[in-house]
Amino acid sequence: MPPVPQHIKVQKGDIAERVLISGDPARTVQLSKYLRNAKLVNENRGYLTYTGEYDGKPLTICCHGVGAPSAAIVIEELIMFGAKSILRLGTCGGFLKPMKIGDLIIPTGAAYIGGTLDQYLKGERISPVPDFAMTANLIDCANISHVKCYMGPVFSSDAFYAEDPDFVSRWAEKGYIAVEMECATLFGLGMLRGVKTASALLVSDNLAEMQPMVDAEALKEYVDRVSKIAFDALAK
Repeated sequence: MPPVPQHIKVQKGDIAERVLISGDPARTVQLSKYLRNAKLVNENRGYLTYTGEYDGKPLTICCHGVGAPSAAIVIEELIMFGAKSILRLGTCGGFLKPMKIGDLIIPTGAAYIGGTLDQYLKGERISPVPDFAMTANLIDCANISHVKCYMGPVFSSDAFYAEDPDFVSRWAEKGYIAVEMECATLFGLGMLRGVKTASALLVSDNLAEMQPMVDAEALKEYVDRVSKIAFDALAK
């Protein structure tokens, strides 16, 4: 018997095949303004979900909350309702000194240690990677918009406050360029469920420079800039 969605309370047809997800409810509301005829189809559990049109195509925007367990619930239920392509527009902490607040990072893969994916894989390990075509679309759209982007693997952490003083150098030395909390789960579930995934991340703090994290209000203008890139990539 197939699972029944317990958190996103929508009707059949309320979720588009193309979905943009974001962790911050305020950012989700902000992004919904770019949809034509946007309709709030879910607010249960705070997983705000809007469906409308972008560039003539149905598109859904959904809040996934913070961390892998919350994101996994949302991703799974979106897939149950028919999502075929899921793109995360989120934030991250940069590992490279030149990175500035609001810079765009397009992950090419995501490392993880245990956590949510272990529950699915039962001790096995995978290398979570996004869909190549969707990621290439993001890069193309960034180039068209003349927005510089960093590309490389990121580390998906399950513990926001657990970083030790060596955390940045330890992962940067391995070639990782940023830390966030959901990409490994998104990419991993995309691989397991046969769904296309990708991510566009905005730098909210530079950990290499000990630069403090800024809030959603400070990132609004950067979200405005990158949202077109994300929407255009999804619409292709």
